[in-house]
Amino acid sequence: MTNKLPDIAVLGATGVVGREILNILEEEKIKYNSIKFLASSRSAGTTIEFNGEKHTVIEANENVFDDIDICLASAGGETSKKYAPIAAKKHCVYIDNSSAFRMDDNVPLVIAGVNDDDLKMHKGIIANPNCSTSQLMLPLKALHDKYKVKRMIVSTYQAVSGAGLKAINELTDNTKTNLVGMPFEPSAFKYEIAFNVIPQIDSFVENGYTKEEMKVTNETRKILHLPQEVKISCTAVRVPVYIGHSEAVSVEFEKDVNLDEARELLKNTWGVELRDDISTYTYPTPKDAAGKNPVYVGRMRKSIAFDNGLDFFCVADNLRIGAALNTVRIAKKVIEMNLY
Repeated sequence: MTNKLPDIAVLGATGVVGREILNILEEEKIKYNSIKFLASSRSAGTTIEFNGEKHTVIEANENVFDDIDICLASAGGETSKKYAPIAAKKHCVYIDNSSAFRMDDNVPLVIAGVNDDDLKMHKGIIANPNCSTSQLMLPLKALHDKYKVKRMIVSTYQAVSGAGLKAINELTDNTKTNLVGMPFEPSAFKYEIAFNVIPQIDSFVENGYTKEEMKVTNETRKILHLPQEVKISCTAVRVPVYIGHSEAVSVEFEKDVNLDEARELLKNTWGVELRDDISTYTYPTPKDAAGKNPVYVGRMRKSIAFDNGLDFFCVADNLRIGAALNTVRIAKKVIEMNLY
């Protein structure tokens, strides 16, 4: 731990999320002593422009972490399993955007502005939550602090960008072939995604849920420190949208919920923007969120299925709050809290 400006690195700098991390580092004006851009051997040697300067991408290896204080990593789970422990041993704070360490009891799982104190427990590795969990936490934490979550059902409508560049291209190609009546053989998804929705994200597990759905359940519990008796169920659906995950959320609370009070609460919650006026058809859509930082919330109403229940719809840019933005926000908190 030190008061000097950090030497930082971005691992996976040439990927979809990695490039978004670079954009947000520029936007947030993160102060640093030096910066490196790391990638696999395929991308090593290419050039990246950052803050008006050109940088050569360096191949990631065990030695690059010797003089790095903070690494913002978005290079996949296997890469993080390989390099995160090495970085931690070399006193580099490794902020991991993969699922590799999210449920590790020794690794804090953090949404900046929600559970910042958990950062103090880090032992060199900090996990960034799943994209669909991330956007839910900002409004849910505010409501939980006031009313205490008892039970929750979430349905997600997730953009193809959450599955990477191949999936983005597949939506474009699939749409074009559909419009001219040509057959299409999907490869990024099990079914055609154009003009369709697919009720599966990630592989199925023993209980019939998918890994994506269980991430929402388990990560929500870990971030909010909820007991096991709080029941959470999720259905995750892939939709033909490029950017922006949407979620329909039904929550039962221990305390009675006042709708006007809940609206006012979210109106004043950091990172949340309320768009909720059905008289003017004001509610959020994925297009509203693309390229922007807030989690947009609307369609707030008292539940007619749950006692002390509240239903709402939330939307966010999955490449930002769900990945790159929170990674950068965690780095910013680590610097502010002098935890490197």
